[in-house]
Amino acid sequence: MHHFLKSKLPAIVLAASAALGSFASPCIAQVETISAEPELIAILASDDAPRADKAMACKRLTVYGSPAAVPELAKLLSDAELASWTRIALEAIPGSEADSALRDACASLTGKLLVGTINSIGVRRDLAAVEMLTGQLKNSDPQAAVAAAFALGKIGGADATSALLAALASDSETVRSAVAAGCVLCAEQALAAGDATGAVEVYDQVRSANVPQQRIVEATRGAMIAQGADGIPLLVETLRSQERKLFYVALQTAREMPSQELAAALLAEVASASPDRAPLIVQALADMPGTVDVQTIVELAATAGSKEVRVAAIDAIGRTGDASCVAPLLKIATESEDLVAPVKAALVNIPDEAVNQEVVTRLPEAQGDVDAQLLIEVVGLRRIEATDALVKALDSSRPAVRHAALESLGRTVAPERLDLLVKQVVSPKHSEDFDAAVTALKTGAIRMPDREAAAGELSAAVKDAPTAAQVAILEILGSMGGPHALKTLAGYGGGDNVNLKDVSSRLMGEWMTADAAPVLLKLATTGPADKFQVRAMRGYIRIARQFVMPESERVAMCAEAMQACKQDTERKMVLEVLQRYPSRGTLKLAIEATQSGNLRNEAKTAAQKIGEKLKDDAEAQGMLKKAGL
Repeated sequence: MHHFLKSKLPAIVLAASAALGSFASPCIAQVETISAEPELIAILASDDAPRADKAMACKRLTVYGSPAAVPELAKLLSDAELASWTRIALEAIPGSEADSALRDACASLTGKLLVGTINSIGVRRDLAAVEMLTGQLKNSDPQAAVAAAFALGKIGGADATSALLAALASDSETVRSAVAAGCVLCAEQALAAGDATGAVEVYDQVRSANVPQQRIVEATRGAMIAQGADGIPLLVETLRSQERKLFYVALQTAREMPSQELAAALLAEVASASPDRAPLIVQALADMPGTVDVQTIVELAATAGSKEVRVAAIDAIGRTGDASCVAPLLKIATESEDLVAPVKAALVNIPDEAVNQEVVTRLPEAQGDVDAQLLIEVVGLRRIEATDALVKALDSSRPAVRHAALESLGRTVAPERLDLLVKQVVSPKHSEDFDAAVTALKTGAIRMPDREAAAGELSAAVKDAPTAAQVAILEILGSMGGPHALKTLAGYGGGDNVNLKDVSSRLMGEWMTADAAPVLLKLATTGPADKFQVRAMRGYIRIARQFVMPESERVAMCAEAMQACKQDTERKMVLEVLQRYPSRGTLKLAIEATQSGNLRNEAKTAAQKIGEKLKDDAEAQGMLKKAGL
């Protein structure tokens, strides 16, 4: 015999959800497998069925229900615990029977049960419910009236629209807001059905009603869209509104209905708009491609009185311009230093590929600092092939131009011409260009498709280069990574040049792949005991600590480190690694380390901590016991 659950709605919801758990009745699993509608209806009709089972039956009826299930479902619309599950089923069941059940229930329901039932009527868009819902608009319970307004909006049609328009004068502000929202929904349906005139009439009545601003904003947007080209005057009027929300909805709507007529109207507004609004109107124009001649925007960028408007126009050129905009943009940059940055961004962003050729053509002719530097920077940022022109720019007497040329060479130089940048680092014509040349070489080397070949070219240049260049190239090799770079650093790390030994050992200690481990171990175990040897050992231990590798490999590395370390400080670092990766292998090493007088206490602690993490490993516990730990 089934027993009724005493818990309230939350428990039923939990029981009827996917996460049933141990709370659910044993027969819930059976309900999940039932697909025959009669069996589900029987559960609803049963006086003995657990309420959680009834909730689950409602859920299943959303899939398997038919008009035959409506009578039993209707009985539950007044049940505070099961009504929501019942409505879900009734919303899904086809046929007028479900509509009738929901309508009839409204006569006797109140509060949340009535609100929920009205919402379900709205979901089903029951035309026959319009009269009843119209009466509910005057319900003393504002929540019921609000639900009725939204339901009427979803249903739509002439009768629902008339009822809502009549209720726009409701005494309750809450109800008026919902009625206005319902009107907007009705107008949208009318517009979708091809009745633009009727939609505009509804939108206009909402706009003139005493309703919250958000509803006026929604209705204004709808009215502009519904009128199409005839809505341009309203859009312009809205742009002039002192209300920021109306201004912004006008901007957004303009983007949704682009046309040449609207673009002309917006351009006319730019001149009279306030300094904070005019740039936003220009941005809207940029989002309406094809509606305004690009030269008009260029003229605005060149002559507008406000810097903000000019910047917005320049940005618009970057999104919609073409190669014809290059010359006027350069002129703007030359005449207005504070506009160089937005001009550069626009030149980089213009989607027309013909801009590349235009830039390359103008580069040799550039006379002033601004023109030359700007074009050179654009070459690099657009990744334009102009190596010869950039190399020529390296002869400029102006450091800013030379540095810009180096930066762009780093971004664009081809693999077969990487030696140009190597040369600039090894023997720069101007000492003040060294740092820029190093940066450019690093950029170029890292972006080479064949990193190993590039590393070989850089490695070959180190031998006869000045010390500063040697150090710089080794730093670049460290950033590049790879076998060739590692081999070069290993060679200098074991050499006699203290400067190169210093930079090489540091870079290998920071290496980002585990293949540096053997090199570091060799450096740590050969030569004099000095800071370089210590650095190499710590780099080796770092690889064991941080890198993903098989357990056996890590244990072997730690064992090597224990043997090779010349200082207890490094041995303690190895013990930390052992604790981080508990295994029988690391435990064995920690136990062995307890034989060292200086590390006995630290090793015991490490072994015990490893043992705690391996408490379920009988063999590991046996090792600890044997060691007296």
